[in-house]
This record gives sequence, C-alpha cells and structure tokens, in this order.
Amino acid sequence: MKTENPIWNARQLGIPKMLLLGLQHTFAMFGATVLVPIITGLNVSTTLLFAGLGTLLFHLITKGKVPAFLGSSFAFLGGYAMVAPKLADGSPNSEMLPYACGGVVAAGLVYVVLAGLIKAFGVKKVMRFFPPVVTGPIIISIGLILAPTAVQSASQDWLLAFVALGIIVVCNIWGKGMVRIIPILLGIVGAYLLAIVLGRVDFAAVKDAQVVALAPITMAKFSISAIFTIMPIALATMMEHIGDIAAIGATTGKNYISNPGLHRTLLGDGLATSLAGLFGGPANTTYGENTGVLALTRVYDPRVMELAAVFAVILSFVPKFGELIYSIPSAIIGGVSFILYGMISAIGVRNVVENQVDLTKSRNLIIAAVILVSALGFNSIGGLSIPITGEITITLSGLAIAAILGILLNAILPGNDYEFDDQNEEDGKTAVSFKV
Repeated sequence: MKTENPIWNARQLGIPKMLLLGLQHTFAMFGATVLVPIITGLNVSTTLLFAGLGTLLFHLITKGKVPAFLGSSFAFLGGYAMVAPKLADGSPNSEMLPYACGGVVAAGLVYVVLAGLIKAFGVKKVMRFFPPVVTGPIIISIGLILAPTAVQSASQDWLLAFVALGIIVVCNIWGKGMVRIIPILLGIVGAYLLAIVLGRVDFAAVKDAQVVALAPITMAKFSISAIFTIMPIALATMMEHIGDIAAIGATTGKNYISNPGLHRTLLGDGLATSLAGLFGGPANTTYGENTGVLALTRVYDPRVMELAAVFAVILSFVPKFGELIYSIPSAIIGGVSFILYGMISAIGVRNVVENQVDLTKSRNLIIAAVILVSALGFNSIGGLSIPITGEITITLSGLAIAAILGILLNAILPGNDYEFDDQNEEDGKTAVSFKV
C-alpha cells in the first residue's frame, strides 16, 4: 500500500529538486544564524562562511549519515556579552571580540574531550545518563523556548505571518508531488512577494551591498579570563547537542547515537565550533529549525543539508544576495516558525511515547517536571549567573540548567532501570531507544 506521506530519497527526487530542498534548508537556518552576529557584533558573512564549512566538516566526520545543519549557537550569547559587551554607542567591541572567539575555540575542544571519553568507555555507559525521560522533555523544551520568538516575529506583521503559515499548511496537506516537499520555501516566497506588492520590503541595504566580496577573517586571541568565562558553557551545550541528535533520530527513525556514533557527532560539532571561533565566527550548533524542516518534508537525505551548507558558503561571498535574503520581513520567518518550532516539541513528545516512558512512576514525573519548569522558567529571567571570582561569572541558559538538573536527578533518584539499546538496525526503523 502506498503511504500518504512517503519518505523521499535523492534518487527519486533528482538534482533540480534536491537543489530546491537545499535552498529551503538555507532559508530555514538563515534568520537565526545571522541574528547571532547582529547581536554580538561579529560579521554576518564570516558567520555564514563557517556555518557552511562547519556543516560540511560535521558531515565528513559523521560519514555523511546525519541530516544536520550547524548554525550559530545562541547559548554562547551570554559569554560574548560578558567578554566583549557592545560599546556605549551600540558598535561592536572589536578589541575584545577576538578574545571571546578564543573562548569559543576552547569550548569546542571540550566536545572533543567528551567524544574521546565516549569512544574509550562506550556509548552505553554514557547514554545511561540520557534516557528518554531526560532527552524527551529537553527536546520539548527546545521548541517551547523558541515559541515566543516565533510569536514576537510574527506580531510585527500578522498578515504576512499568516500568509506564510497558510501557504505551508495548504501545500503540505493538499499539495501534490514537489509542492508537498517544499512547503516552507513556497511559504516564504509567496509571503515575500506579497510583502513587495504591499511595499513592506526595504531594498536599501541590497542596493548598497557589494556583489562579490571575501568574508573578513579575524583571528582569535586567547586570555585565561575569556576562556574560563566561555568554555564552561560547552558543558551545557553538549547536553543540547545530545537532545538535538536524539530529535533528528526520532524524526528520521534512525539511531545516530549508535551509528555513526555519538562520539563522531560530538567531535564534528566541537571541531566546527573551534574552527569558527578561530577565524572570527560564532560557536556552531545543530539547528532545530532544520530538524523541523525534516519532519515536515520527510526528505532525510543528508546531502540536502550538504547542499544547504554549500549555499551558505556561496552567500558568504555574495553580500548583495545575502542582503536580499535578509530583507525578508521577520514576520514571515515568524509565521514559518509557528510550524517548525512546534514540530520540535512534538518530536519530543513522540520520543517519550515511542520509548514507552512510564509517567506513572514518581521519579519520571519529577524528572520531567523539573526539566520543563527549569527550561522555561530560567529562560524567562535570562538564565542563572554564577560568580566564580570577582571578574568571572558563568551564565547558564534555562535549557542548560534543565539538562544538568535532569541528568543529575536521573542519576540520583532510585529506579533508573533504563538500558540504552545500541543495536544498529539497517532498515531505518530504529530511533534512539532504551529498554526497560
């Protein structure tokens, strides 16, 4: 029997459609990826260049098996704000930004250390600390934390937001063939054309931008203070990484933690982060936005992400085209995010259900409750700042706190009877799973 929503592969789709799908993933990551350099003062072109190169490096290390895109990480914004706060007039702190980037290089190396430990001691021993009662609520929290951003962006122009959302829904539910596979791209283009007709697009930056230019490179500098301020953030973002890989696995129905292995995904993410920081870019992380696109299109071929990475690299050398994409009203991205962010949380729910987490057990309810409240609650107040010395303060995001507390509670509370199933299924039906 033919399924209603088939899973597509590259051979079925062909090169032209694969290029469109890659472009769709570029659109999905673009808004969030360029927002980080805008907030921190880093260069947008440099950010796009190393998001693309970092993604390609990640795919090389993971043997091209994981359909993930690595964009700018928001988790490190607090570290940048402490090490290189913007000047009084709002201009970038060009003197201190290289030192912040040096801290990012060190943070990426923390990933490398954990990857080595997993390789040495085995994923089963490590993953016992990350059962679905922990990873599921963390994945749910990722989508819920992003949700206000979607509403805030959409509220700038509800008409454009709902047009984008409506096109996506119509194309995905009633569309045929390729229309059903690229609903997000069609939603963005359709709403953007409407915005142009209504005169709600500002092309000034597009006109002023150069057609072709090299992305500027600023080498990182290192100081003990900056390293100790930013490096510990990696302890939290690694937990987010595991949640993201679990989310991708739950979406595609494959066990990436076993194959190609969590040590490889962590190594790829860490080296991509260190590479970006070394040359003046922000830390990288696996992107939930692109996981949402995977869930919506059901095209899981990693080569689509590799094409998106190539597009990102190309955009870094074409400031005019980059500004054209950046001219898309944020309300349109907000409308698209209504679907994408919600799907991330839905994937987390699915992870809990499919792994048959017993929520009648008090320990499981307590763990899930603490994770959800910590993630959303601390995020609403800007995280938690922990003073280390008179000059050094570590700021943990709500998601980082939730991940740490969830892991600790799972390890401490009695009844941890989960065992990670690392059996490598080749039929594509095994997601990240645990056995009771």
